[in-house]
Amino acid sequence: MLRGRWRNTIVVNVLAPSEEKSDKGKDIFYEELDQVFDHFPKYHTKMLLGDFNAKVGRENIFKPTIGQESLHQDSNDNGVRLVNFTTSKKLVVKSTMFPHRNIHKYTWTSPDGKTHNQIGHVLIDRRWHSSVLDV
Repeated sequence: MLRGRWRNTIVVNVLAPSEEKSDKGKDIFYEELDQVFDHFPKYHTKMLLGDFNAKVGRENIFKPTIGQESLHQDSNDNGVRLVNFTTSKKLVVKSTMFPHRNIHKYTWTSPDGKTHNQIGHVLIDRRWHSSVLDV
């Protein structure tokens, strides 16, 4: 936990199951993350970051939660799970809200260097997202 003068921030680093893992494994991951999240003190700022293995697309329905700066056009299964978790916990995906050139959005590159994905993300409380991490 980071302590500040006006508020404390809880930072959690995650590594979610990859897209090809079983639905059961993904369900278990999000159930455990849900339980951990619910034990955080209510008034602390919460930030989750790491490899969610989630391609979050630019679907219109997701824009309030993810903005419009995702590298991907369409979400994969992990992306939908991430957005559902994010929405249920009143968070936003801050890593898809900043305008950058695509080359600066990559968080994973295939060993042959030909495939690039944005699967690492930063989630933060919706109530703080306009004042925290904005530049």
